[in-house]
Amino acid sequence: MNKTSMALAALALAAAGGAQAQSNVQVYGLLDVGADYVSDASANGKSVTRVSSGGMNTSRWGVRGQEDLGGGLKAVFQLEGGIFMDTGAQDGALFKRQAWVGLEGKLGRLVLGRSFTSVYDTVIQYDPMGFAPFYSWATSGPATGPSKYGMTTAFDNLVKYSGSTGNFKYGASYGFGEQSTGTADSAKLATSLSYSSDGLGLMGTWERVNGNTVVATGRRDENVVVHVGANYETGRFKFFAVARNFKTESGRAATPEIKATTYWGGVAFKPEPNTTLTGAIYKVDVKNVAAGRDADPVLYVARYRYALSKRTDVYVAAAYAKASHGQLTGLSRDDAGFADSQRGVITGIQHRF
Repeated sequence: MNKTSMALAALALAAAGGAQAQSNVQVYGLLDVGADYVSDASANGKSVTRVSSGGMNTSRWGVRGQEDLGGGLKAVFQLEGGIFMDTGAQDGALFKRQAWVGLEGKLGRLVLGRSFTSVYDTVIQYDPMGFAPFYSWATSGPATGPSKYGMTTAFDNLVKYSGSTGNFKYGASYGFGEQSTGTADSAKLATSLSYSSDGLGLMGTWERVNGNTVVATGRRDENVVVHVGANYETGRFKFFAVARNFKTESGRAATPEIKATTYWGGVAFKPEPNTTLTGAIYKVDVKNVAAGRDADPVLYVARYRYALSKRTDVYVAAAYAKASHGQLTGLSRDDAGFADSQRGVITGIQHRF
């Protein structure tokens, strides 16, 4: 963390302390770190054992709060940044994860800044692994091949609305492109609708992310992602099933579309109140590529989670990824694979404050 970032962090903490008398302000965090093993971690096929940050969830810290403005209206804000627990380094910009302020009342919440999208907020509830870095392909597939075929998790320059009516929740996020060539260039839009009642959850989302206009064709890249899914909780079990359709249309001439459909399903079982066993399968059905070049990777994952207290958990997770036709794949959403399969296991601890 550089001197400017340290100064800004100190300012945020000081502001939180000084504001307690007038509003509800909270400093919070989630610290998640583990030791993991992964096979085929390099081109020579060697494995690696390491300490990794973020096994079940990305480590982060932040400041959030609200002020009662009267008449049921509140001012709300959130600043949140990521932490690499294995090195203590800052994960990108100081408040890369969230930096927004807005208003909340009877009609819902409206915020401006940088935030996770309405699609992200909805789909995470339908992933049995909860977007775990180790291991889930619900935000995107593996970082190998022509695309990760995933959603855009957060927008800069954002206006975001979220609301609810009865058993329905809905939201919309718009990221301004801020281009002089037109409002549509680099603009982003995400919408979501979900329903929940008697243990059943249903959802649908849609997002479009634009590129800039290509002078030669007068068109722009357009990436469209659609999710539909369901979950159902009964007794000690919770079941999940989701499909995501991904398509990128290029603004350049004679460039084929990038297309894939990702499916996942899973189950979480609580044999005891402080124990959760989770199993999930993710499959990416790659389309519109040459015969024999479709990797169609599959990820199998299982996790044991034990709550030591309300704020501290320990866990063990194991996963196996496999691609077809000898294509490369890997477990990670961020690191490219070096073989047509990969195995991994992680054991770690998470604390929330």
